[in-house]
Amino acid sequence: MEATFKTLLGYFCIANVVVNAFHPFSTIYSYFHESCDSTWVQFNAAGLQADLKSQLFGQHLASRIILKAVTGFMNNNNPQKPLVLSLHGWTGTGKNLASKLIANNIYKKGMDSSFVHLFVPGLNFPKEIQVEKYKSQLQHWIRGNVTACAHSMFIFDEMDKMHPGLIDSIKPFVDYYEKLDGVSYRKAMFIFLSNAGGESITQTTLDFWKSGKDREELELEDVEIALSLSVFNNKNSGLWHATLINKNLVDFFVPFLPLEYRHVIQCAMAEMKARGLSPDPDVAYKLALGISYGPEYDRFFSIPGCKMIASRLNFFIEAITIPPDSKPSVFRIRFNSPGKKG
Repeated sequence: MEATFKTLLGYFCIANVVVNAFHPFSTIYSYFHESCDSTWVQFNAAGLQADLKSQLFGQHLASRIILKAVTGFMNNNNPQKPLVLSLHGWTGTGKNLASKLIANNIYKKGMDSSFVHLFVPGLNFPKEIQVEKYKSQLQHWIRGNVTACAHSMFIFDEMDKMHPGLIDSIKPFVDYYEKLDGVSYRKAMFIFLSNAGGESITQTTLDFWKSGKDREELELEDVEIALSLSVFNNKNSGLWHATLINKNLVDFFVPFLPLEYRHVIQCAMAEMKARGLSPDPDVAYKLALGISYGPEYDRFFSIPGCKMIASRLNFFIEAITIPPDSKPSVFRIRFNSPGKKG
């Protein structure tokens, strides 16, 4: 009996040594391989605030709402439901950029994280006749990914092109349930991006300007009700008569205001800086002048927002390669066609 006990004790000690020996390798593996822990998933509130301020131009409302909503949600260890944000506005106003900044300040790998999932209707849900199939696939995808990581993020781009009724398939996952089939979805985040409601936001912003008020005086209550109704009643919004709205499961309808000439200049300056170039105000002004503005009679807002800045800047950049035996390559910014709009 004593010999058996000693033998078992010996096996236990050997097993303990083996486990402890491999523990450092497990730690190393976790360090290099993305996992759902604080090494890879950790919210940086100060970073998000700084990024919104330095990169998201002309969007005082969106910046404020996003910062407060995301910070409050991520700092809550026991949220009652997932965070659902619906971002609305004209193209090029910063909706995709905002979702990217959120991801960058939660996940170490940002948008490249395996815990960030982007859906585009034309790519993921192309055929209307297969909506029922897509609903099942979407539920399966969300269930599997939240099971793998509670802090998963799901971004639905071009919601205005989403087949009616499809988005309601996620309703159980964004509701006030503690668990569904043993899985809690309360720490997940859902972000909708849509051009729907852009007309309503633009009109409200334009009315403010015509009344002599500064756009920075706009508050959420000036826009949100009209925006949510506009989206709910728009058959092309992706949220037309959606249960998510009826049941008040969208936490914030975030308005992205139309951008003015001054904001386009800011975008151009930021793009130059991002490329490692010395920001040139003259180039920024010329870029901004080459953009179309509307509405028809006022021409106060940039129609493409800042969307065309990155591609158009290419026409103003001339790369000059210095022979390697002298100095490294440098960039010079110039006007390709002086006197003509870019």
